[in-house]
Amino acid sequence: MTDTSVALDVVRPLIRVRQIRDFTPDPVSEAELEAITEVARWSGSSRNTQPWRFIVIRDEATVRKIAEMGLPQTRSLKTATAAIAIALPGDPKMAVSHAYDDGRAAERMLIAASFLGLGAAIAWIVADVRPAIGQLLGLPEGWIVRTIVALGHPTQAAKRPKAAPGTARRPRDEAIFEERWPKG
Repeated sequence: MTDTSVALDVVRPLIRVRQIRDFTPDPVSEAELEAITEVARWSGSSRNTQPWRFIVIRDEATVRKIAEMGLPQTRSLKTATAAIAIALPGDPKMAVSHAYDDGRAAERMLIAASFLGLGAAIAWIVADVRPAIGQLLGLPEGWIVRTIVALGHPTQAAKRPKAAPGTARRPRDEAIFEERWPKG
């Protein structure tokens, strides 16, 4: 495949994936949750350690409680109809590796949701809130939740572009360099 426009057409669905933080009341189906968690389970991890466990949260009262506990980073959970928490061992020696694995799984769930026609957002749980979230979710000692993926059907407002076409990202010549950092 040598034609740039053809190659871009193939990957365009990935380019269009973005955070959605406002959802309708329509529930996410069991089939959709299973598909998204399978994508998460099959995500790559450092040294294939697969350190995570995924907690599917369907109870909207729990989702809303987490939203309130972690604001403003958890604002996407205020209207989400489901969420998936990524639980990880809280070993400080593995913090960088686990953050890498956490991010890979979260982004793949975001992409999977988009491919299913759903919206998703990655909610960050700040350190001082993690113990309370862990208790709410029944985590065993030594485990933490740093990331929760909010899921739902996007509202019409959430589907609208936030920026004019072509302005949401840095121009290519400012972001992509050939072989070396440019002089100047």
